[in-house]
Amino acid sequence: MAIRTMGPSGQYETGLDAAGAALPELLAPAGGLDQMLAAIAAGADAIYAGLGGFNARVSAHGFTDDEFARGCAVAHAHGVRVYVTLNVFVFDDELSDAVALGAHALELGADALIVADAGLACALRAAIPGVEIHLSTQAGAHSEGAVRLAADELGVERVTTARELTVDEIASLCGTGVPIEVFCHGAICIGYSGACEFSALRRGRSAMRGECTQPCRLAYDLVDEAGQSVVAVEGDRLLCPRDYLGIAHLPELVDAGVASLKIEGRMKNPDYVFNVVRVWRRALDMLCDGAWDPGAVEELERELGRSFNRGFTDAYLRGRSGAELMSFERAINQGVRVGRLVAVGHEEVTVELDAAVAAGDTLEIRFYPGADARPDVPKRWPQVPCPVDAAAGKRVVVHCKRKVDAGCEVYLIRSAGVLGQTATVLERMRAEADAVAPVERSVEVLPFEGVLADVDVPTELAGPAEPAKHEAFARMVFAWELMDVDPRDERDLSDATVVLDEVCRTGDADRTRSLTQRAGRVVCRNLGQVVIARELGVTFDVAAPVFCANRATLAWLRELGAGRVYLPAELLGNDAERIAELAAEPGVWGPVDADRPELMVCEHCLLTAEGVCATDATGQVRCRDCLRRRRVRYLVERDGTRLPVAVDACGRTRIFLS
Repeated sequence: MAIRTMGPSGQYETGLDAAGAALPELLAPAGGLDQMLAAIAAGADAIYAGLGGFNARVSAHGFTDDEFARGCAVAHAHGVRVYVTLNVFVFDDELSDAVALGAHALELGADALIVADAGLACALRAAIPGVEIHLSTQAGAHSEGAVRLAADELGVERVTTARELTVDEIASLCGTGVPIEVFCHGAICIGYSGACEFSALRRGRSAMRGECTQPCRLAYDLVDEAGQSVVAVEGDRLLCPRDYLGIAHLPELVDAGVASLKIEGRMKNPDYVFNVVRVWRRALDMLCDGAWDPGAVEELERELGRSFNRGFTDAYLRGRSGAELMSFERAINQGVRVGRLVAVGHEEVTVELDAAVAAGDTLEIRFYPGADARPDVPKRWPQVPCPVDAAAGKRVVVHCKRKVDAGCEVYLIRSAGVLGQTATVLERMRAEADAVAPVERSVEVLPFEGVLADVDVPTELAGPAEPAKHEAFARMVFAWELMDVDPRDERDLSDATVVLDEVCRTGDADRTRSLTQRAGRVVCRNLGQVVIARELGVTFDVAAPVFCANRATLAWLRELGAGRVYLPAELLGNDAERIAELAAEPGVWGPVDADRPELMVCEHCLLTAEGVCATDATGQVRCRDCLRRRRVRYLVERDGTRLPVAVDACGRTRIFLS
């Protein structure tokens, strides 16, 4: 097995594919020591893990200091790097503790820190000379400008991009010369990472603080103004996407020049980590050896399906975000198809296999009542044990008491083989971890109070924050709404403050530039927009998802040239006492969307739940001309709460607080 390591600069020192292109690092998740050991055994090049409370998966299994130090020692013995996630937004009273935790992680053996909060990045840079910092996807870097700004102004060595990007967009970001990390496998948040306040505003637990309640996995209805359901798809998980699967695009991602392929899953079990990492390792080694075969992709995907998944999709990489992205029926493990029922007897069924199974595997039989069945006849998806080993093409008889019909598909949802192989590997790796002597490092922490220094604020901005001070300046308009009222981008906006969109991808740049040039003032909600405003010399403010929770971030934003800084709605709603000093700073204002707080924005069009989209004569979907967008729609929660829905001319969905 080829071992590939990355140097401190973020560039690969070894490892080329058959064509001479640098192979990306394979980055694996670890929620605890067993997961870390499983990833090492399976062939990961690097591991990311949380340590302490400042990470976006606070409920992951976690490490003791001794476990983490031993895990790092084993990793380094195998040429594997370790990154620690400090990827939440921190308050002023936490900044010192977060810096101390970062230093402690480095002392225990971590090689780099993954950070989302700009103020924390500045503090770490000031306090720990030479620290390697990677920018989390929570920071919302979607464009070349945002990537360059992060590298130049924050000094990060690597940027993790949004899952929503296409292969071509990823290639353009790699063209900046900044090492780019992309997700390649695992769960997807339906909302843009770093731009979702759904959990915070509806459940009081913030995704920005690692406490997301996963509202996107719950059941909803979509109704019209009269309260009538308009859902046409099977299922009620209207915000639940399938899992990301990019393995078919591996050669393209390598050609694009990505630095790292990231597997999601710090909440997953060791068997998930072991199986997923080893399959991706096999794929990378095939590419390295010149043995890549597109025909092998189906088998690789089948092997990946033996671990937890909600069904798979590569829609984003192909520039798609419609119903094919979604898992409307279920938010739990879907497994992988292994056959169908060909006969049903008394408390037993016969399965004809199209993939191998093993004794001890758990199989799920997916029974759907026929079209002529009574409405009250339920679906039945019984889970049954597989009694024997059997190859593809064979038939096996399985015990099943529940009512099912011939023709039902059969899925493997728990692989005895994967569990057994993982247990064997962990026994060996635990022995290695018990025998290793952790290497203690000395990390000097310098004072970093300078990052909190006051920055001159224009006189017009002086005064305390107010939740909604829109009347104090020119009329405020939102860019996504202007797409419909000003489709040709010709309206005079010189007397307006334009609130730019939360998303700023490469395809959004021209429109963003036009709006910025015509506006009297703009509110940037993405780092890429800050770059455009600075280039044009336009007065700009910032608002979430450019997230500000501490005075270090405020100072950094002011140094960039920001005027007003709008605080996120969730902070004033849930953490008002903790941010009282920040809110009282000159030029700090209440939420930019105070009149209509936004819960999330997503690339997926929620209206596809109403049925197949209309297309034009060329077969293309034209969101701008969609009649559904003109109709009133509400997303309805189980308690009856109606949340207004708006879909813009790009097909992006916004969900608002009722």
